[in-house]
Amino acid sequence: MRQLLKQRWQRWLARRIPPAASVRLTQRRIFIVPTRVGVAFALALLLMLLTAINYQNSLAYALTFLLASLFIVAILHTYRNLAGLVLKAAGARSVFVGEQGQFRLRLESSARAHQAIALGWPNTAYQTLDVPAQGVSECELSLQALRRGWLRPGRLRVESRFPLGILVAWSWVDLDQTLLVYPQPLAGELPLAAGADDELDEPGTRAYGPGSEDFQGLKRYQPGDSKRRLHWKAYSRGQGLLVKDFAALSGREPWLDFAALAGDVELRLSLLCYWVLQLSERQQPFALRLPGQVLAPASGEQHRDACLRALALFGTPA
Repeated sequence: MRQLLKQRWQRWLARRIPPAASVRLTQRRIFIVPTRVGVAFALALLLMLLTAINYQNSLAYALTFLLASLFIVAILHTYRNLAGLVLKAAGARSVFVGEQGQFRLRLESSARAHQAIALGWPNTAYQTLDVPAQGVSECELSLQALRRGWLRPGRLRVESRFPLGILVAWSWVDLDQTLLVYPQPLAGELPLAAGADDELDEPGTRAYGPGSEDFQGLKRYQPGDSKRRLHWKAYSRGQGLLVKDFAALSGREPWLDFAALAGDVELRLSLLCYWVLQLSERQQPFALRLPGQVLAPASGEQHRDACLRALALFGTPA
């Protein structure tokens, strides 16, 4: 029953306040109810009225009606503090899984000032700001990215308790904002496409680390180093675990291959994401091969962003 009521409420909101990149708060889009303080204030007025009736006290009547008038005037001022406010989506920057997504919002006033406007999503801390008369205020709202793909925060609550705090005027606004969440980078072996470079298939020469082509010597084994590079002869002589160190030769472009990795989908995507960032930082051309999708060898920020986008949207509905 609760889920059914929630769905009906969402459908009603979608008709009343449809998603849009810019929303102006008007009478149809603003709701107003008493706060807990307002309810206590109303109960106190009721007790004062009963007391005035019981004792037929004119001063008690006067004070009760004066405070009741104040309550009615507060309804108008609380509503006016929110009415006419324009909210606009100002963009969002892509993040990785586990980071805080930052959604930028712009609040504009075409006439009077709006004071103590609170914004936030359910179960998050609200941010409060003032909007000057015929001015603009900007803010950033944070939302944690828990999974890769498109992050759609949903409806935003905008509210005002100004000036007395006995009433709250609020609205649910959907600015139709989205943010792309990349997989969380995970350090590991460099996954090459099987058969991409046949001349590198000899033991100890295939690319699985920072360098892959030119033998440089031996170094101490570190967690994450390829076990195919282990120098077993040195280990048998009691010299400890050593691995063969290679330096990459220019002119060869590694193919990052999803099929060359083991593990579940998210683990593979995290490893690929790590190497996309590493190779892009070195300005080294590379290619990316995913099931059903191939990105040709290239370099630069545009290629990096295209690869990260392909990883983020892999396996998600179009």
